[in-house]
Amino acid sequence: MHAIVVEETGGPEKLLWRERPEPVPGPGMVAVRLALTSVNFADIQARRGTGVTKTPFTPGLDGMGTVVAVGEGVTRVRPGDRVSVNPDDGSYAQVVLAREILVFPVDASISDEAAASVTVLVTAWNILHLVARIQPGETVLVHAAAGGVGTVLVQMAREAGAGRIFATAGSAAKLEIARGFGADVAIDYTKDDFSKIVLDATDKRGVDVICDAIGGEVFAKGLEALAFFGRHVVYGQSGGSPGSLTTDLLHRSNRAVLGYSSGHYRRNRPAALAPAADAAFKLVASGKVKILEGGRFALKDAAKAHELVQSRASTGRVFLTP
Repeated sequence: MHAIVVEETGGPEKLLWRERPEPVPGPGMVAVRLALTSVNFADIQARRGTGVTKTPFTPGLDGMGTVVAVGEGVTRVRPGDRVSVNPDDGSYAQVVLAREILVFPVDASISDEAAASVTVLVTAWNILHLVARIQPGETVLVHAAAGGVGTVLVQMAREAGAGRIFATAGSAAKLEIARGFGADVAIDYTKDDFSKIVLDATDKRGVDVICDAIGGEVFAKGLEALAFFGRHVVYGQSGGSPGSLTTDLLHRSNRAVLGYSSGHYRRNRPAALAPAADAAFKLVASGKVKILEGGRFALKDAAKAHELVQSRASTGRVFLTP
């Protein structure tokens, strides 16, 4: 079989097409032949060398396909089952291994694109429900609202009964996508002061929940628009720099800043992801949440997919076909 391997970190050209033995599942493990995998921004960060990833490694967080073999003790799935999967050693491969607890059976009501996007679906659900504990009627601000997680967050916030949804993005086309998925107010953060617009639209109250994958100055500006008792959830740093705050912004108003990482849950509390996956896939099956496809490439052309995503020209999800 073949896989993409990063032998040294750097640009997209470091994504190398390599042949390697097909993996054999040990106890508690499942081997899945992938039909589709997806590109997450975390893949780009790993390829660049952000974090503690050691080379060589195969990028990728999720995919979908068919179970080809199971190890001793596996009972939830069997060969031939159609599944969504979070593999332990990267999803940019034709066959992957995953712990049984991170393999999710999916039926025909779930599209290949949604099944290959379990990380996005779980992340959005947990941000809103597990971390922010969104309540019906609350106002929400979603940054990067035309991206993979952003489009799902907007839809899930609407299904959770959000009173008003504000969305930011970096172009007119992306703002139109955010509106199409349910945003009430769409703001071009490259041209307009989103914090001022949010405050003016809420009689200076601000929003109850902020979903922030950007960090940096966007994080600081967001705090200005966070309501008393509001929750600002940080789940990424695509802007390249961390945000900062002074604690007086929190204790004087009962505001909270919270962090979330699906990757950290996978490594340390994997059982906590199954409820989110189940809830998210039910929304997909009912047609209430859709995955926007922003491009598709052959797995061997993963470098082209990375170039598209890191250019910030993409919307929704970019996929790879093994």
